[in-house]
Amino acid sequence: MAKEIIAEAEANMKKTVDVVKKEFASLRAGRATPALLDKVQVNYYGTPTPISQMASITAPEARLLLIQPWDKSTLPEIERAIMKSDLGINPASDGTVIRLAIPQLTQERRQELVKVVKKKAEEGKVAVRNVRRDANDALKAREKKGEVPEDELRRLQDEVQKMTDKIIKEIDQITANKEQEIMQV
Repeated sequence: MAKEIIAEAEANMKKTVDVVKKEFASLRAGRATPALLDKVQVNYYGTPTPISQMASITAPEARLLLIQPWDKSTLPEIERAIMKSDLGINPASDGTVIRLAIPQLTQERRQELVKVVKKKAEEGKVAVRNVRRDANDALKAREKKGEVPEDELRRLQDEVQKMTDKIIKEIDQITANKEQEIMQV
C-alpha cells in the first residue's frame, strides 16, 4: 500500500518535469523549432485547432520555420492566428506555404525570457513539493490507521524527500540548460 503511494508520487513528479520541458520548448530562444507553434490555435471552421493538426511544420534553417497547410484555404486563418499570438513574428505567405523568419533576440528580450523560464521552473518545483506533501499526508494517514509502523513511516518519508530532491535537481538542470540556450548569442 505504502509503495503504491510512493510510486504514484514519483509518476506525478515525472509528469511535472515533462510539463516543465514542454513549457520550455514553447519559449523562443532565437532558434526555430516547430514547438514554438504548439500553443497557437487557429479558428478552423469555428473550432480552435493547433497548427500542427492542420499543417506540416519544418525548420529547414536555424532561423526559419516553414508551415505547409494540408488545406490551402486555411492559409489566411493560420497567418491571422500567428499574428494574434504572443510570438512577435510576422508570417510571410506565398500562397502555398508560410515562412516564419525568427528574428535575433535582443539582450533585453533574452533577460525577459530568462525571468519567464525561472518563473515556470519555480511553478514546476511548487507542483513537485505539492506532490511530496500529498504523499506524506497519505503515508501519515496509513500510519494513523495502523497500517504502517512509525519507523517505517520515517523511512518512507525520507524516500519521498530523496525523490523530491532528485526531481527538483533535474528541474534546476533543465532550467540552467534553457537559460544558457537563451543567453547564447
